[in-house]
Amino acid sequence: MKKTLALAFFLMVVTSVAVVAAPVPSPGPSPEPFKDEPQSKVLTGRVLDQDDNPVAGAVVYLTNTRTRAVKTYIAGKEGDYRFPGIASNTDYEIYAQSQGRKSDAKSVSQFDSRNQINVNLKIASK
Repeated sequence: MKKTLALAFFLMVVTSVAVVAAPVPSPGPSPEPFKDEPQSKVLTGRVLDQDDNPVAGAVVYLTNTRTRAVKTYIAGKEGDYRFPGIASNTDYEIYAQSQGRKSDAKSVSQFDSRNQINVNLKIASK
């Protein structure tokens, strides 16, 4: 019985050492990103009045034309806005509104290959 226990213990130790000592394959070079994987873009611009003065506090609406989901941004004191991380494989519509006045809607196409897109929005006076 003692020999059997000793043999079992010996085999358990040898097996553990063999598993620990086994070579671990190296991860190799990091994989390239998939070419079909959508990248994101940054949409920036300014909201201006008829005389090209910035419209601070204007609300900028960005609509995903496929899902109709809307993101908003409140323009800064220079009329500037920024939407980072928009999908490059989606079309968007953008417009601004301030004090009951609205700019024309503009399109941002998924076929625009630029990573940073700048769209200025002009709100007409009453």
